Amino acid sequence: MNARSLNSVVDNALAEIGLDPKEHRKPSGQKRSTKGLGTEPGFGIRQYPSGRSVYIVQARMGGRGRTVTIGNAAVLSQTQAARIARLVLAEARVGGDPVATKQRVKGAPLFEDFLEEYWERWSPRWTSKTRRENFWRRRDYLESSFAGLGIDEIDEVHVTHWFRSLNDRTTPGAANMAIAILSHMFNKAEDWGYRLDHTNPCCGVKRNRRKHYERVLSVSELNRLGEVLANERQSPNLTRALPAYAATLLLLTGCRRGEILGLQWDDIKGKRVHLRSAKTGPRTVWLSQEAHAVIKSIPRQRGIKWLFWNPGAGKPIKDFTLQWHSIRAKAGLCDVRLHDLRHSFASHAAMNKETLPMIGRLLGHAQLKSTSRYTHLDAGHILDAAERIGAAIEKMLDG
Repeated sequence: MNARSLNSVVDNALAEIGLDPKEHRKPSGQKRSTKGLGTEPGFGIRQYPSGRSVYIVQARMGGRGRTVTIGNAAVLSQTQAARIARLVLAEARVGGDPVATKQRVKGAPLFEDFLEEYWERWSPRWTSKTRRENFWRRRDYLESSFAGLGIDEIDEVHVTHWFRSLNDRTTPGAANMAIAILSHMFNKAEDWGYRLDHTNPCCGVKRNRRKHYERVLSVSELNRLGEVLANERQSPNLTRALPAYAATLLLLTGCRRGEILGLQWDDIKGKRVHLRSAKTGPRTVWLSQEAHAVIKSIPRQRGIKWLFWNPGAGKPIKDFTLQWHSIRAKAGLCDVRLHDLRHSFASHAAMNKETLPMIGRLLGHAQLKSTSRYTHLDAGHILDAAERIGAAIEKMLDG
């Protein structure tokens, strides 16, 4: 935002009321007097020795004063000039000093150089799993993009073309993940002084529509699954028993699969569990009495620090999808994924009238909007809520 930009605001406003901006420019001459009109801060009228008067508005941007001429006082009414002054002041409030911003982005690197810097500075904050997944996203979707462009030169048109070509060669979900990384890169470019503030070109690019797979286990389905899990936990074969313990904890805590499989005995502190590598960073999970009892019953072997380990290799279990397929088949739930256990935990919490912030705490969500997709209430609970609210309002209406 500079004086020229503010003048364009004035020109557009004058054109809207049918006046030619060129006829109302600042007159020549050095001697003049200025009088504030008081209706807007910085709004006034400037008079010249020739007798000509013009409306002006003074605004501050980046600590510097700017004076913008609005127009000839013989043509414009004070009300019209005040309206234009308000537009100029509004633009100045959201803008910055052009000299300072130009100096700030002067040393902006090329995109490929900034990508290297971003990875070096930011990837240590990710979990090992996120680093592995983002490595191939960088290799396949980012490294060969925006060649020869500075990080401060890339605009919405560049990103739109990149995202469109990305959708032609990968899945919608993968494209969304790639643009999420790119958007975060531009946010960091602003924070680190390589781009002007609020210029992230990814903001205006529409993402692909996500297809949410919504599967909540009903009470009868949970009964069937609970019976199968209880039988599997009693098996002397640890290859069968340990995955059943893990699946039970997924249901009772709402944790993610990787969070449960990564647990070590030192992480258990009474009814608290310290998750050292959660998706949103280290956090504490509070155990219910039932979840605590399940953990206490997990077979423990001397010299093994993990709750869930491979009996043959003595190493932690990384995945138990095959064992889960066997468990769900015995329960007649062949369409249920492991992540649906977390989904069911959150949805039943909502059905039992837990608040969204509380459910978000239980799930370890960083943002409340992430929690809302887990709270799918059935018609019966919605009807109960409507009846309770209606009864309460009717009681108030009756005095």
